Amino acid sequence: MSTDYQQARVALGIRLRELRLNAADGRLTGPQLAQRCGWPHSKIYKLENGRQTPSPVDLTAWADAVGHPEAAAELHTRLRGYESQIRSWRRQLASGHRPVQDEWAVAVNEARTIHVWEEAVVPGMLQTADYARHVFLRYAELQGTTPDTEAAVRSRMRRQDWLYESGRRLHALVWEAALQALICPTPVLAGQLDRLAGTVGMDTVELGVIPLGVPLRIPPANGFWVLDERLVITEDWHSESWLDDEETVASYVRVWRTLRRSAVVGAEAQVVIGRARRALPVR
Repeated sequence: MSTDYQQARVALGIRLRELRLNAADGRLTGPQLAQRCGWPHSKIYKLENGRQTPSPVDLTAWADAVGHPEAAAELHTRLRGYESQIRSWRRQLASGHRPVQDEWAVAVNEARTIHVWEEAVVPGMLQTADYARHVFLRYAELQGTTPDTEAAVRSRMRRQDWLYESGRRLHALVWEAALQALICPTPVLAGQLDRLAGTVGMDTVELGVIPLGVPLRIPPANGFWVLDERLVITEDWHSESWLDDEETVASYVRVWRTLRRSAVVGAEAQVVIGRARRALPVR
């Protein structure tokens, strides 16, 4: 868990303790508050010491139990503040991939311009259903999550309607390695590469490919999405981060623009895609 995340959770715990000690009808002990909430008393101390992340329902129950229901809005804001930074896959995928895809859909629908960089996988907005299905299956196996693959695929495909709406613009960058990664059967990847080639020339999409072997100005690290230069979404093996402070967003925009300088677009991008297509093993 990151230091910033833990510090924010501890700070929320301190605020919860303050509310307990200043309850409307007098100071409450941990066991007294636990009884009012119907919780084991150990939960009170875990929350106050930053050892457990509360749910929005927990926070509302706490505010009501201490006689300060007006504090619920503040507590929810604090929770959103640090959960918008780091969202663990364990918690996010507890109910499967579909809820995560639906939340992405809300964020994407609010955006007019998206910049994306992917070094190892085709961006979700440009995936075929078959390719997306194998991506979800691979991650479900890794994380041991609820297998709701078909629902997740449908949600991701619906999100691609964004590409056909006037005034939208997707600036996508991929490393050539992503075009060769066999995370799916060869025929599926072949279809995915055909789909990519077909996006070249769409008026809502600028697709750039960074060929293997070209000079790079920075290492091609993990993928990320920048929405309207106001929100960055990036992920690692343990979590997904939603970052919206100006300095951080500006940093990711700089990274994207630096990577863009090594990319080819248009007909040159189609040449790279075609090369990857022809290099697929014959089955």
